[in-house]
Amino acid sequence: MSAPLLEVSVLRKRFGGVVATDDVTLDVREGEIHALIGPNGAGKTSLIAQLSGSLMPDSGTIRFAGDDVTRLVQHARVARGLARSYQITRLFRSFSALDNLAIAVQARDGSSLRFWRPVARETALVDAARALLDEVGLAARADVPAAALSHGEQRALEVGLALATRPRLLLLDEPMAGTGPEESARMVALIERVRAKTTVLLVEHDVDAVFRLADRVSVLVNGRVIASGEPDAVRNDPEVITAYLGDEVHR
Repeated sequence: MSAPLLEVSVLRKRFGGVVATDDVTLDVREGEIHALIGPNGAGKTSLIAQLSGSLMPDSGTIRFAGDDVTRLVQHARVARGLARSYQITRLFRSFSALDNLAIAVQARDGSSLRFWRPVARETALVDAARALLDEVGLAARADVPAAALSHGEQRALEVGLALATRPRLLLLDEPMAGTGPEESARMVALIERVRAKTTVLLVEHDVDAVFRLADRVSVLVNGRVIASGEPDAVRNDPEVITAYLGDEVHR
């Protein structure tokens, strides 16, 4: 078996007296959807922040595609193919959906160093942005300002921004947070499409979606991984049931 795409070893982060990640060790294999679940305050977002480079760990190592990236800054990790979305959308709210993605493509390709009007005239850039819009299911919403999109559409657009970097590994931080059943179903379908081109580490509270999507699941409780493995094994793990899933396993 080939080496994992992402390897996390004894990663530790403390904020004063609070241990956010407690010797976290896990791996993500190329081509899989690996889900990270756990209760609120378990340290999931702190872990994602460390993996993406927006937060540096106190100790431990992060290896990506065989290289130690533990101390690399975020933009250097993006350049290597490690991208993330956020719990809270980070969009240019007054710009259209198409314009948001055109800016992301421009940042990736460096196609124009002047800011906005020249960008709109670059056919290849706009074509790439339209292809991304289609991929995330927003082709019909191209000219709608981001602020006027529904919450679920904004979440999909943010996934598009991350995909614009052409990642090898996409870190999705609660992409279904705040969405209703229909929008959640569309996000599940989007993630299923995304897996055809990139590996995914998914942080999500929607347990039904997690167990539908994931090839493997890791459970984080109080900053510590208490179980990791195939979904059925994790779902039936007594420690996981006690610490997190509870009645979810009987639904």
